[in-house]
Amino acid sequence: MTRRLTWIFVIGVALSLAALIGTHDQDAIATLLRHDIGSIAIKAVLAVCAGALVVVVFRDKLSKALEAMLFWVVVGLLLVVGYSYRFELRDTADRVIAELVPGHVASRGASAEVVRGRSGDFALTAHINGARVPMVLDTGASSVVLTQEAARAAGLPIEVLSYTVNVDTANGRARAAAVTLDRVVIGGLMQRAVPALVAQSGQLKTNLLGMSFLNRLDGWDVRGDRLRMRGAP
Repeated sequence: MTRRLTWIFVIGVALSLAALIGTHDQDAIATLLRHDIGSIAIKAVLAVCAGALVVVVFRDKLSKALEAMLFWVVVGLLLVVGYSYRFELRDTADRVIAELVPGHVASRGASAEVVRGRSGDFALTAHINGARVPMVLDTGASSVVLTQEAARAAGLPIEVLSYTVNVDTANGRARAAAVTLDRVVIGGLMQRAVPALVAQSGQLKTNLLGMSFLNRLDGWDVRGDRLRMRGAP
C-alpha cells in the first residue's frame, strides 16, 4: 500500500510537470489563462498526493497525534471558558474558601461576607493601615477597639497615647486611648479616618470590629450564619 501511494505521488508530480511544459509554446494570453487554471489543479493534485503519502507513512502514529491534538484543543477551550468567566469563578471560589477557612472574607465588588465560626462569633481578618489584624464583630462596641499588639502592628504610637477613655470589656472596665485609623480594609470594603480605641496592655484579648466602622457602610445585616456588609457602590 505504501509503495502504491508513493508511485501515485510520483506520477502526479510528473503529470504536473508535463502540463507545464506542454503550455510553453502556446499563445501568451491563452497560456496565461491555462496557467492560472492549471496551477490550481496542480496544487490540488500535489496536496492530495502529499496528504495521502503522509497518512500512509505515519498511519501508526496518526491516532496518537490526533489524540494529542484533541487533548490540547479541549485544554484550550477550557482556558478560554475559564478566562471568559474568571470573575464569576473567583467569586465562587472565594465563597467556598470562606466556608472552609475561618476569618476569610468573601468579596464581591464593594461588599463582603463572613461566615460565623464554630465559637459562634463572626471572626475575620482586616487590614488596618496595611497590617493584617484578626478581629471579631461586636455590635455592642461603639467603636473599633484594638489591642496593644494590633495597634503596634498598625504603626500607632502606643507609647505616647493618652488612656483617658473608659471602656467596658469582658474583663470589666478598662481605660483606652482614642485614635484615628488612616485606613481599614475588609475584603472589598475600605474606610478612611476611622475613629478607634486602643486598650491598655493586658485589658483586651481580641480586637473588636465595632460600630465606628459599621455605621460608615451603606448597610450591613446578619442572616443566619452569614454577616453581609455593603459599601457605597
